[in-house]
Amino acid sequence: MGTENMKTSTALILLLHLSLHTVDEGHAINPSCTCLRFTSTYGKERGTFSSPDYPRPYPAQIDCLLYTFVAAPHQIVELVFTDFDIYKEHLDCIRGDYLKVYSEGGTHGPGPPGVNEYSAWTRALCGSRLDAPPALYSHGPLLVLELHTGPKATNATGFVGTYRFIDRRNFETDGVQVPDTWCDYVFNSQPNRPAHGRLYSPRYPSSYPSNIRCTYHFSARQHERIKLVFEESFLQKGDESCLNRADIIKVFDGRLSTAPVLAMICNEIVGYEILSTGSDLLVQFTANSNTPGQGFKASYQFHMDDNSSADSDIKKSSTTESISGLGPAVSAATSSCHQVFNSDKSKSGKLTSPLYPSPYLQKTQCHYDFLARGRERVRLVFEDFSLQRMTENIIDCESMDSLDVFLYVDGRLEKMASFCGNEIPKPIMSNGPKLSIEFRGIYSSRHSRGFKISYAFVEDYGITSGSQLLEFPCAFVFNSSEREKGVVTSPNYPGLYPRDTECNYFFYGNENERIHLHFTYFDVEGVVPCEAVSASDYVQFSSQMIDSHSHRYCGQIKELQVTSEKNFLRITFKSNDRLDGTGFKADYLFLRDSEMHSITMPDTDSGTRLCTSILVLLVLCDVIIMTLR
Repeated sequence: MGTENMKTSTALILLLHLSLHTVDEGHAINPSCTCLRFTSTYGKERGTFSSPDYPRPYPAQIDCLLYTFVAAPHQIVELVFTDFDIYKEHLDCIRGDYLKVYSEGGTHGPGPPGVNEYSAWTRALCGSRLDAPPALYSHGPLLVLELHTGPKATNATGFVGTYRFIDRRNFETDGVQVPDTWCDYVFNSQPNRPAHGRLYSPRYPSSYPSNIRCTYHFSARQHERIKLVFEESFLQKGDESCLNRADIIKVFDGRLSTAPVLAMICNEIVGYEILSTGSDLLVQFTANSNTPGQGFKASYQFHMDDNSSADSDIKKSSTTESISGLGPAVSAATSSCHQVFNSDKSKSGKLTSPLYPSPYLQKTQCHYDFLARGRERVRLVFEDFSLQRMTENIIDCESMDSLDVFLYVDGRLEKMASFCGNEIPKPIMSNGPKLSIEFRGIYSSRHSRGFKISYAFVEDYGITSGSQLLEFPCAFVFNSSEREKGVVTSPNYPGLYPRDTECNYFFYGNENERIHLHFTYFDVEGVVPCEAVSASDYVQFSSQMIDSHSHRYCGQIKELQVTSEKNFLRITFKSNDRLDGTGFKADYLFLRDSEMHSITMPDTDSGTRLCTSILVLLVLCDVIIMTLR
């Protein structure tokens, strides 16, 4: 196809016809491609590129058209698609119409450095704007797009985007690289050195390589702690359990990988904060998948373990700055009811409204902050709640005396719930180390006692059964040798389960035993089939430790029964950062195969026993029975 029919808004176009003949079709660049070359933005921050004839449909039968972006040696290339529409004839995007991306040079192959006929393509793109990545980055100073269109004419309009050249030195990890390693770093707190810095996955913001393991070891001085924030982490798309992921970040609360695990990150997350309990922290990044993601960027800070700096930051946010969603900040005159609760100073306690149990004064406004450490979550249990209400029919709490609960979602403060009236709220649990409360007592009355809250910094997620494991942030083991029957619940049950949380429950029976679960309560936010596209939380059952294909459950289910196929059962509960539910409660029972004709489930509330066959349960109770395959 002649270049005179191709429209492009870039200023510099050099037509090159490659004459190389060695081609590995499907893995390397076609040597007969026509090439458009972009080497400058002409003094502007960015330039533009587009498919032929955009925004009209692109022509059929384009054999090969290369878009070559060449940066300076110290730079990398960034491409952002502002529109993307390539007809998806095949799911794999390597037949018909497609756009291949070459972001890695041939330095590891038989050919010369740079992208050439020996280079392997990094990814293939087709479909709509939702199928295209937010941005593409080169590994080095060169990035190439290869456009092919099939014989079928379509109405697909192609693509348009912007490119720019970025200094790769902006993404250098601040730690000291361990000799003879590629991606192991040490971060030591030292006098007269910055107490903060940054760290990145290899080749960030471009995709990280496969089959690597990187470690980042933080060592603070005596009486110091480490604060680590994953500002962006894009490993794999989706909402799979981290047990099923080949690419994963583990954060250990200590120097070695035998220390308790504080976090496991395997999908996409923003603004994830971690606070160590001691002076050492270890981050381990393992990538074994065939489809590497963009990776992560994070910041770290060493600070004194008396948390004076952290406390002052929180107090400053509550007394001198406007907090998002709260309106104008309160004045220093009301600071007597502003408090910071730190787990270093007390693991539990009581919080009451001013003058409780006497009525609080009118125009009372208070702010309370909670700061946990390590594996801890903040748990609030309401013991008394009596606020003035202006009407019997409460539609919302905005114009009434109220208590608002705030979580930190994607690095920002976000209102989780608002309570008013006289109904005692259900228990609340944080999604990380921080939680805040705002009390607004606008009106008051002689009948308004206020509130009384029991708070605790807990590591067990409010789960009172099973044995907790240190190898996961939230995991519990149930062995039939220790207890044949009992109760298992979601985190913080019967309160709202925490957001951004994954908990696993492992049931181990003896030989010739199976596990039976009878869910007496099930309320997990989501829409069947409980996938990421509908932003659903879910519960998943599996007879294998690693299994991403088993059925998911969400929504409100009146009664659910589950029987394992073997003597092992894994339950995975996973919530996102959206809406909340009250979770689940189930009775569990280990049964020998010879006992499977009759299932005995304990009624834990009344102490009675229900003995009946599976057949009778199906006919009389209209329950759901699932046998894991």
